[in-house]
Amino acid sequence: MRFDEPANKLMHAMVLKAPHEALEFVSVGDPHPGPEQLVVKVDACGVCRTDLHVVDGELPHARSPIIPGHEIVGTVVDVGSRVDTFARRDRVGIPWLASTCGTCEYCRAGRENLCDFPQFTGYTVDGGYAEYVVADHRYCFSMPNAPSAAELAPWLCAGLIGYRALGAAGEGRRLGIYGFGAAAHIVAQLARFQGRDVFAFTRPGDAAAQEFARALGAVWAGASDEPPPSTLDAAIIFAPVGALVPQALRHVAKGGTVVCAGIHMSDIPQFPYNILWGERRICSVANLTRRDGIEFIELAPKVPIRTSIVEFPLRQANEALQALRAGTISGAAVLALADPLAAV
Repeated sequence: MRFDEPANKLMHAMVLKAPHEALEFVSVGDPHPGPEQLVVKVDACGVCRTDLHVVDGELPHARSPIIPGHEIVGTVVDVGSRVDTFARRDRVGIPWLASTCGTCEYCRAGRENLCDFPQFTGYTVDGGYAEYVVADHRYCFSMPNAPSAAELAPWLCAGLIGYRALGAAGEGRRLGIYGFGAAAHIVAQLARFQGRDVFAFTRPGDAAAQEFARALGAVWAGASDEPPPSTLDAAIIFAPVGALVPQALRHVAKGGTVVCAGIHMSDIPQFPYNILWGERRICSVANLTRRDGIEFIELAPKVPIRTSIVEFPLRQANEALQALRAGTISGAAVLALADPLAAV
């Protein structure tokens, strides 16, 4: 299609009609922009664990039916009447945070990630498991022309949430990472760039993930039920397993922090107070702010961040989700559509 034309009358999308069902490949009406919106041709969309939580009905208030996907890199093909930040042909990134109210106490305090009335891409508004998507231009990011859209897509959630979690972990040198998937493999690169020592914890017996972690600079990699060779200054938990919280606390030094970086986690079991005592802290990371995105996208090329991806066509979104569920993906799964810059 030409960039001076609106999107097609119909587009293909993978639609979740109800929780616990497989996504369906269907033709739906193409999106059209409101005054503050962009229409974006999706070049790539990452497959995130949050998408699994939506499909499995583990998150409340999900819209149904819904087009999942919130790690979107694409090309602007149409703009609303009040858009002054992007133009046709621009490469943009569309993240999890789709919009905020701007008026609640959190928004007024600059904490829009905690907004009382937010919208989320691929959860309460349609996302990027589709050929086209609409997004509020005020919550989109300008993306570099390289690397490819598929390699950039994991930046939009795995990268952003990881960046925010790393900030919450503090400045300690010895960082434990529990669950070495899409977000962890980006955070490990950031941490090494900052001069930290990374200790990677994986599922017991997952030798491939441990080798992957060591290849990215981890000074130690082992099973989540093993003690690290030295005490940690902080730990970030990406795996949605509540039992890892007391495990991490046992290995964090006094004054250290355990960061729970997922949107969903199984229940945290009871644990003795003495592993929390010593001014250890547990905190969670919720969503992201636009400032997080701007800072991370500016920093990532300086590291430089290199994402390890496994590409799937749009029609195979269910297979991508199942591979993620089974833990057979090293790095990130990405739905790859046509990328106009891939040959540039």
